[in-house]
Amino acid sequence: MEALRQLGQYATLLYHALRSILEFSTYRKNLFQEFVKIGYESIPIIMLTGAFTGAVLTLQTAYQLSADTLLPITVVGSIVGQSIIIELAAVIGALVLAGKVGARISTELGTMRVSEQIDALESMGFNSVTFLVVPRILSGILMFPVLYVVAAVMGISGGLLAGSLDGILLVAEFMQGAREYFFPEDVVFGVVKSFVFGFVITSISSFKGYYASGGAEGVGNATTQATVLSCIYVLLSDFMLAALLL
Repeated sequence: MEALRQLGQYATLLYHALRSILEFSTYRKNLFQEFVKIGYESIPIIMLTGAFTGAVLTLQTAYQLSADTLLPITVVGSIVGQSIIIELAAVIGALVLAGKVGARISTELGTMRVSEQIDALESMGFNSVTFLVVPRILSGILMFPVLYVVAAVMGISGGLLAGSLDGILLVAEFMQGAREYFFPEDVVFGVVKSFVFGFVITSISSFKGYYASGGAEGVGNATTQATVLSCIYVLLSDFMLAALLL
């Protein structure tokens, strides 16, 4: 019954957020602040994660293919490029952002809830969902695709650099393999996944923070639940999108 109650609360929150989306003047300032927090401030960790993911994937792929002399070395670039674009840039980036972005959102809203700041906003005539929840969800939906592109570029660049520095293959050989199996629809699939992941992480984190209770301990529990549930539902939605779109 508790799961059904929370599902009802989550659906109600999303319904009110959807109804409020046209009230742009109410949340305009918060929206641009969230663009900075979710997008700009997440670029360093996304760049680092993407670069090392690509580097490690290149080294591991080359190691596993080293015994097979029938395959050209350019296959490494093909495998790394497709893996980054289709899967790793979106999923690993989302899992990292579930901890960074999701935890921040749930902590902020949870603190506002237990300190009665949300109640104060509503007593002054503000729609708290419009003012607090809508800009966070919209920012996630709009900024995660940008972060996906950054992660993909850094992943391929990191793989290329690692392969070149380790002497596995030349830059030209890596790029030849990456271009040979590059399909524009793979990028579209990655962008679609990043849209979904942005919505999943920000909506779940907003829900957990918005309905937090029990003081500081309750905020901590809400943050933990938001991070864990975001990771679980990112993986679940990744599987469902792969089954539907690939």
